[in-house]
Amino acid sequence: MLATIKNYLQKKRSLSAVTEKNAVDAYDIWAENYDSQPDNLMLHLDGKLFEQLISNVDVKGKQVADIGCGTGRHWSLLFSKEPGTLTGFDVSGGMLKKLNEKYPQAHTYMITNNLFSVIPDETYDVIISTLTVAHIEDIEEAMQAWARLLKSGGELIITDFHPHILASGGKRTFKHNNSVMAVQNYVHPIYTIKDALFRNNFELLLQEEIKIDESMKPFYTKQNALHVYEKYKGFPVIYGIHLKKG
Repeated sequence: MLATIKNYLQKKRSLSAVTEKNAVDAYDIWAENYDSQPDNLMLHLDGKLFEQLISNVDVKGKQVADIGCGTGRHWSLLFSKEPGTLTGFDVSGGMLKKLNEKYPQAHTYMITNNLFSVIPDETYDVIISTLTVAHIEDIEEAMQAWARLLKSGGELIITDFHPHILASGGKRTFKHNNSVMAVQNYVHPIYTIKDALFRNNFELLLQEEIKIDESMKPFYTKQNALHVYEKYKGFPVIYGIHLKKG
């Protein structure tokens, strides 16, 4: 009984210690160690899922945009596919600074709103956006803008935290100065994102999701978060969609 009470109190303290920040402030803080997270389950799963989705896209010689590029986690893979240009967009100056340190010739833009007003219509052949869309409040406005940026016949890949796990209390967290911080999210059911794109003449080519299973337990063990694993085991944790603009 004492052990049960102690465990409950530890969990309660852990939850109360989480500080939520908006995406700009959170990622400016997180940028310092974002590339040094070997035990981050979401980055691990996103890497696997993105590699699967991008394998279906020919980017050689194409104009590619990475919206929510962060520190350029996927840029090594993208550059290996020989795009014509690769342009990164992010809300966080801290993340873009890290990206430019790794790729000094990178084309980058700071996102200040959903409209991308300085970018001409139909600039890009391919747009990718990984672990980003749940940070966007007005998803309809954003999808209309992305559709404007993409050429006819262009392709779009989106991955992110599954809205089911976010709606059930899941958070995007990281550690900073011995405390836990969470990034603000908005819950967008996948069908609302797809519907917004369908209204802009997109068709769905592929949709995938990954559920939390036994193989992921070591990640939670290393983070001392087995209670989180037990709560969400069987939940879809990440999804990916691949669409084409007509």
